[in-house]
Amino acid sequence: MREHFEVRHGDALGRIGALTVPRAGRTVETPALLPVINPNIQTVAPARLETEFGAEILITNAYIIRSTDDLRERALDEGLHDMLDFSGAIVTDSGSFQLAEYGDIDVTTREILEFQHAIGSDVATPVDVPTPPDVSREQAESELETTERALADAAGVDTGEMLVNAPVQGSTHLDLREAAARHADATDLDVFPVGAVVPLMNDYRYADVVDVVAAAKRGLGADAPVHLFGAGHPMMFALAVAMGCDLFDSAAYAIYARDDRYLTVRGTNHLDDIEHFPCECPVCTSRSPAELRAEDDAERERLLAEHNLHVSYGELRRIKQAIRDGSLLELVETRARGHPSMLDGYRALLDHARQIERHDPASKGSFFYCSAESARRPEVVRHHDRIGRLDAPDRLLVTEGNAPSGDRFDAAWRLLPPFGPVPRALSETYPFTAELPDRTDDAACEAAARGVVELVAANPDTDVTVAHDDWPASALALLPSDVTVERLGARPDRDD
Repeated sequence: MREHFEVRHGDALGRIGALTVPRAGRTVETPALLPVINPNIQTVAPARLETEFGAEILITNAYIIRSTDDLRERALDEGLHDMLDFSGAIVTDSGSFQLAEYGDIDVTTREILEFQHAIGSDVATPVDVPTPPDVSREQAESELETTERALADAAGVDTGEMLVNAPVQGSTHLDLREAAARHADATDLDVFPVGAVVPLMNDYRYADVVDVVAAAKRGLGADAPVHLFGAGHPMMFALAVAMGCDLFDSAAYAIYARDDRYLTVRGTNHLDDIEHFPCECPVCTSRSPAELRAEDDAERERLLAEHNLHVSYGELRRIKQAIRDGSLLELVETRARGHPSMLDGYRALLDHARQIERHDPASKGSFFYCSAESARRPEVVRHHDRIGRLDAPDRLLVTEGNAPSGDRFDAAWRLLPPFGPVPRALSETYPFTAELPDRTDDAACEAAARGVVELVAANPDTDVTVAHDDWPASALALLPSDVTVERLGARPDRDD
């Protein structure tokens, strides 16, 4: 059991957690953003990140510091915290990014971990191999062996109170990702970054990111804090949190600002294309887009970076509140409507509904049916899996209308899209208090029909009658042949 990470609230696979970082003397609330600090270029000073943005943790590159004479001497002499003027937790990378970019680095895991310890890092990283997407299985397996040797080397270094990352690699081979995560989880290392996903995000392959994270989560224990390496755009935070990621590092806030790019939770805009700021942060409420464009290059870059940080931290606060409210998947669905690739990611997330359901709270505030995708949510899967536990009478009416007045049936249950048969005694419990649109779509009816199928399979001796309110043919075709089907009446909103 990893005592340094405690889960306090959960929704889907998302969680609000407490990551204790002993060397920093800090407990960081997750989900948390780690602004990337380039030791040579500080667009926003770390002290301001802490005091003005509430940053509890950041990340910088120990390899760059080690490879730069003046930075190395300063870090060894002053320590990272004084050098960066930051009292929160500091994570350091090892040079693996440089290895991926340039093909070689002149440092071993032992050397870089000892250096990270010497300069006062709070969470250190070994030299893993970030295997890019879509490589051959042979390359992925070979490089994964190198990463696993690095984890073994890391376990042999005396790091004291410093936490150590155990990166999870494996490219887009999902079974390798799961196996790598299981191997990492079995070590005594502390934090589990899912690596080499930046190329996927750069290509808007959010569905593949979801599949990679889902595979890693299957191999990791529930007490494993997960860092999604390089996931710095706020538009995908909610999706990644719903899949169980706890930490995000962002260089995007600064890199995008240098190119006059303006982050939003729906995507990225170029400053030249903005006439009205869609944001309430201090940068956007104190000047117009034209006034920001008129600033000199350095000031404009700084102000854009600050806006990008405000948006990023604001989204994480919104996500935390959604977890507490039990509405994280509603937030994910809202974000999914902002970009087609995000919708692909949400649909991929729902492909893992059974995996999510095992951790999703059984009771929340309310279920909002917002689109056809809502019919695939974990709550629907859970009801269909458990419907066989319900005792069905000999003669059962499952109806979208009122209970019958006669004695033709022993009981009448609700027919509630997308869930299907629901005993009336459960009607006021979550998720059957769901808020549904009046214009029920085909996907909701089809999901309800699958619920009837599960009920009939679990109660083969029950005589079931389904009374529907003008269901589509696609839903009716799913009903078992021995179910009696009655139509309550045509709804004016459905096109024939």
